[in-house]
Amino acid sequence: MPERRRGAALEKALLDAAWEELAETGYARFTMEAVARRAGTSPSVLYRRWSDRDDLVRAATVHVLREYRLDTPDTGSLRGDVLTLMREINATRVQFITVMGAHLAGYYRETGTSPGDLRDPLVTGRAKALDVLFDRAVERGEIKPEPLTERVRSLPFDLLRHEILMTFAPVPDHVLEEIVDTVFLPLVLPPVR
Repeated sequence: MPERRRGAALEKALLDAAWEELAETGYARFTMEAVARRAGTSPSVLYRRWSDRDDLVRAATVHVLREYRLDTPDTGSLRGDVLTLMREINATRVQFITVMGAHLAGYYRETGTSPGDLRDPLVTGRAKALDVLFDRAVERGEIKPEPLTERVRSLPFDLLRHEILMTFAPVPDHVLEEIVDTVFLPLVLPPVR
């Protein structure tokens, strides 16, 4: 007989099962009953924690964002750090980005939310990781902090996500380099005299 899961171990198993169900079947066919079956438990166990499937979808998404956060690279240069992080996202997050963009369209419509609401960097800790990356570049004297608006900081990663959503596949490395070298870096590096 399998050991009974409790507390954090049970919650992790439930959220992992919810994410797997969402990734495999999409939001339209996502049910509390299907998640319970996948997790090897009863729907009442889910309903004690989440009031409905929308609560569970949000919790599973935030869980995945927190659980599978990438390490902040330190290559010694802003270009190297941004490219390393983009390559890691490209190699490991295509399914996640696809689920967030395509599989959850019905969720966004029904709840009046957007992908940005689920990817809230304050909830997931993502903002802190990017702060470290850009703060290092400022400390090294590579860039000044003034051009680092939220839009500029997220730009290379937004363009990567866009490329993935256009093809549902990893982005070729030369495209990643083009995003960094011809779009992002000219916005943040001091002009060459």
